Amino acid sequence: MRLSRRQLATAAATAAALLAAPGWAMAQAGIEQSGAALLAARTLQFPVDGVKPEAVRDTFDDGRPGHRHEALDIMAPRGTPVRAVDDGQLVKLFDSKPGGLTVYQFDPTSRLAYYYAHLDRYAEGLREGMLLRRGDLIGYVGTTGNAAPDAPHLHFAVFLLGPEKQWWKGEALNPYSALRAVR
Repeated sequence: MRLSRRQLATAAATAAALLAAPGWAMAQAGIEQSGAALLAARTLQFPVDGVKPEAVRDTFDDGRPGHRHEALDIMAPRGTPVRAVDDGQLVKLFDSKPGGLTVYQFDPTSRLAYYYAHLDRYAEGLREGMLLRRGDLIGYVGTTGNAAPDAPHLHFAVFLLGPEKQWWKGEALNPYSALRAVR
């Protein structure tokens, strides 16, 4: 992989700042590293039926109006089943303007939050507080929220949770490698 001069300069400046910064900056860098390691240690199920992991493009760093995407868009026909990637508790069903019909699920340790968005509808009987098993049906691919009506997809994100375990907050982790490793 070849980096641009700007990317090299940014990386060098970041590294220098971390080395010169107070301990909290180093601790934050360690948190991000531990989040990636925690995600890599999970054995995930691919969330969308019929889509091969190698067909997914890494859209995590893609730009969106005013922010970085911080998720993967997994394209599939409307109504394609969406499955829980891991065991854990369903902590929130939410209908938001940007994400449409969404599901927030914690991993078994409550350190990671899995976010599924733009669902067409939820699976029958889905409710907050229930325990999900890896592979359970949670909903169906759609275009709710700010998704283009002609581009049904699952917007899938993973967050490292802070000590407060707030489902709507966390450090975004790129799930691309973890999902590509699914067999």
